[in-house]
Amino acid sequence: MEAGACGIRINPGNLGGGEKLARVVDAASMHQVPIRVGVNSGSIEKDLLQEYGYPTPENPQSLIASALRNVRLLEKLGFYEMKISIKSADTLTTISGYRQLARQTDYPLHIGVTEAGGLIAGTVKSSAALGALLLDGIGDTIRISLTRDPVEEIRVGFELLRALKIRERGPELISCPTCGRTRIDLFRLAERVEELVQTMTAPLKVAVMGCVVNGPGEAREADIGVAGGVGHGVIFKKGEAVKKVPEADLLEVFMLELKKMENEWLADH
Repeated sequence: MEAGACGIRINPGNLGGGEKLARVVDAASMHQVPIRVGVNSGSIEKDLLQEYGYPTPENPQSLIASALRNVRLLEKLGFYEMKISIKSADTLTTISGYRQLARQTDYPLHIGVTEAGGLIAGTVKSSAALGALLLDGIGDTIRISLTRDPVEEIRVGFELLRALKIRERGPELISCPTCGRTRIDLFRLAERVEELVQTMTAPLKVAVMGCVVNGPGEAREADIGVAGGVGHGVIFKKGEAVKKVPEADLLEVFMLELKKMENEWLADH
């Protein structure tokens, strides 16, 4: 906190109460830093595990009891600037626990699945749990936990919020899964477009489609898109073809057109 942290997390199962907790609260109060009471299924106090058992989807009470116990300790110390998290590595336990906790407290809830895994497994588990909770109106801040660069966690988090129509940030990329009509390296093209739009801010819908037969029509809701042909590609806007480009120049020309569209959007906003 002295180094400028905007918020901290305490793990009740590791920190404990008493003097240690009081010192943390004093420092948080002095620096006006909020505290997250962050309970994990793997570090619940022993007495609560004995009373309630290990958390399961049917019985997440030990997670909830640990969080609320420590919330009360902070309140007794006169500290109220906090949020709560009760994370499990199990998707259904996470959903069940937060749903029950939300009925028992008005404090903001930080939601996430702990130890979710690598990019694919972690994204799926986190999206399943957080998506269900967010659609219930539960969750004030989120964390996508991945065994990856933290930047990937942020990207997945924003894509989840976009998919749920909660918050949009930058272009949305839609692309087809390819079929027998695909004659260009669509995987590579979609991958490069996805990389390049990360720095853009306009909430445009961008399509990368495999063929000119169905691509523009299927992606007619896209603001701008590209569809592959034989050795070339067609750039289209709102479902209408506007330019035919050799495959070797396709990415460069498409990104120039996309940048123009972003600049127009920025000028209007």
